[in-house]
Parts: sequence; structure tokens; C-alpha cells
Amino acid sequence: MDHRHAEAARTPHQAVGAALPAALLRTARPKQWVKNVLVVAAPAAAGQLFSRHALTQLALLFALFTACSAAVYLINDARDAEADRAHPVKRHRPVAAGELPVAGAYAVGGALAVLAPAVAAWLCPPAVAALLVAYLGMQLAYCVSLKHVLVVDLVVVTTGFLMRAMAGGLALRIPLSRWFLITAGFGALFMVAAKRYSEAVQMTGRAGATRALLTEYSTGYLRFVWQLAAGVAVLGYCLWALEGGGTQHSGLLPWRQLSMVAFIVAILRYAVFADRGTAGEPEDVILRDRALAVIGVIWLAMYGLAVAHW
Repeated sequence: MDHRHAEAARTPHQAVGAALPAALLRTARPKQWVKNVLVVAAPAAAGQLFSRHALTQLALLFALFTACSAAVYLINDARDAEADRAHPVKRHRPVAAGELPVAGAYAVGGALAVLAPAVAAWLCPPAVAALLVAYLGMQLAYCVSLKHVLVVDLVVVTTGFLMRAMAGGLALRIPLSRWFLITAGFGALFMVAAKRYSEAVQMTGRAGATRALLTEYSTGYLRFVWQLAAGVAVLGYCLWALEGGGTQHSGLLPWRQLSMVAFIVAILRYAVFADRGTAGEPEDVILRDRALAVIGVIWLAMYGLAVAHW
């Protein structure tokens, strides 16, 4: 009987110990890791994606950005634990729910925030380590205060996407085209503003149900931002695709120029969801809409043919 009582007494502690890794993983937001695939953007655009060195560096970059993102999420959730407990959705986050101690979240987040730039400094070009430090600093500042500043919050989230897109080029020392940076930057702003606009539309009449800062944005302003960003992204991409338009293409067809059609159609299709107020996480929008996914595959195929000179 004593043995059974001892086993029963140990069971809760064992359950908590076994649940900690799962709680850490959930707090690190695995669903968000797909955003780090952006590190392949610059090497793919330059046709330098499939060498062993490139694949090794890009896999490492993906892991480093995942570690940095996890560090930010852990520290953010530890800092906002009390506020999250009063939120109808965020109260289920592991830190707010008590599944992951606040001190543990701070400790693991801090360790990852130190480890990732250190590994980058050891195994990547110095510019990559500097970029990761800047990314971490900006994201932590966002968690502390910048997420409460109008317009700046949009800029910070957009810059996070742009940094990911730049990282692959910096790691492989690929010159980054100004049109590539404009397209990536404003394409990211388009999706960020579309998501904010959708949140604002959905929270109409339910103030306080989501981001507090959204009450200070008008839906008209957010609509203006995503429409402006979409236009600049399309213009940047067209100028990028036409950059070599004066030279004779070596493939069967001018795939680089033809890819403009697929890119523009993809933007127009995505804008349908933005206009309806249903553009949430970009990956959810793309995976949920089969037509948009097919258009994306066609665009990738066209650009791939252009890079391969087929």
C-alpha cells in the first residue's frame, strides 16, 4: 500500500516533467517556423540554391532563425503571462496556463538568444551574425514597447520578414538586387497589413477582443496600406523581372518576364481575402485556397525555368 501511495505521489511531478518539453515546443510556435523558409529566397532567385555549401548554410540559417524566433516567443510569453491569463485565447498558452514556469521560459529564451548569434558568428559570415543580433534586438524591443506604437509595429513585423529574405544572400555572399529588396519588403508589408486589416474587420464591435493597438487604426487606413504595398510590390517585381529585358533570353521562352503574370495574379487573388477581411496568417491563406496555391506553384515553376535558362 505504501508503495502505491509513493507512486501516486510521484505521478503529478512526473507528468509535469514530461509535459515541459511539449510546453516549450508549443511556446516556440512550430506553426510559425514556415516563415523561416524565406532564407532561401535570395539564393533561389540567383540560381545558387543546390550546391552542398548553399544547402548546408541555408539549413543552418533556418535553424538559427527558428531559435531566434523561439527565444522571442518565450520571452514575450513570460513577460505577458499575467495579461495573457485574462485573454480568452491567449490564456491557453503554456506560460499563462502554468504548464511552463515563467522563470523557465525566460531562461530558455535567454539561452537561445545568446546561442543563436554565437553559432552564427562561428559558422556563418559576420554579416549574418550581425543580422541575427539586429533581428533579436528589434523583436525584443517590439515585445517590450514597439508593438504599442502606431505604424512602427507594421514596420517592425515587415522588417522581420525582410531580414529573413536577406539572410540567405548574406550567408552565401550573393549581391542583393534593389528590386529584390523592394519586392520582398513591400510584399511582406502587403501581407502584414492585410492581416491587420482582417483582424480589424473581424473585431468590429468587439473592442479588446484582439490586439489593443488595432483600436487606434481605422480599417480605411489599413486598407490604404495593403493596397499601396501591393502596388509597390508588383511594380518592384516587374522592374526586377525586366531588369535583363534588353538582352536576348537563352531559354525556350522569356520565363522571367512571363512570371510577372503569375506574380500579379497571385497578388490579386490574395487581395480577395484581404478585401473580405479573411487574410490571417499568410501560410494559412495560401494553404487554404487551392487556386492561390496552384498560382504560386506556376510562378515558382516559371521563375525556376528562368533561373535554369530552359
